Amino acid sequence: MQEATSETSADRLTAIRARIDAAARLARRPAEDIQLIAVSKTRSAEEIAPLIEQGQMAFCENRVQEVASKWPALKERHPDIKLHLIGQLQSNKAEEAVALFDMIHSVDRLSLVVALGKAMQKQQRQVPCFIQVNIGAEEQKGGCTVADLPDMLRAAEEQGIPVAGLMCIPPANVEAAPFFALLAELAARHDLAQLSMGMSDDFETAIMLGATYVRVGTALFGERTGAV
Repeated sequence: MQEATSETSADRLTAIRARIDAAARLARRPAEDIQLIAVSKTRSAEEIAPLIEQGQMAFCENRVQEVASKWPALKERHPDIKLHLIGQLQSNKAEEAVALFDMIHSVDRLSLVVALGKAMQKQQRQVPCFIQVNIGAEEQKGGCTVADLPDMLRAAEEQGIPVAGLMCIPPANVEAAPFFALLAELAARHDLAQLSMGMSDDFETAIMLGATYVRVGTALFGERTGAV
């Protein structure tokens, strides 16, 4: 049973990598400029291990507590693993996030910028961050408004936070390309080279429009069975 799971995971990873390479060729971009991050939130160590065995070393989670309980043993065995935070982060968890993660993709408000700046200074650890933009102006989603982005970037600079680029999650059930294009335009306007955008259903479109980090979960792990 375990071997079948491992083989399925390996096949999925190979297929996703091939699709990334193909999209990069179409976009006339080097495939090595695009990093695949496996969305491992709610997935068990047993589900994650087969991907690590196939060389996948970048994973993302959305809760500090889950990382603290699940990843220490895996990272001890595989020290090259890099952990990315994609979930909304409470300011009172900033110190834990700075200690646990290698990149933070969901910096979405000024109070969090201040909390992260203090945590990085205290720990003497610089964690590259993405400013999350609420690109579809959706009330239920995290992210700063397009209008507030300059203030966010200015505050991050004042706090000494290394800003890697911009991140977005476009509205569901509509064409994602215009939202990816807008994020790319905003990044270019502010001289930011990195774009965290694209998930299982739209990562190829995101690559065509400049994504440098794509966050893929279901297409790698398969559909979840049962409630999560």
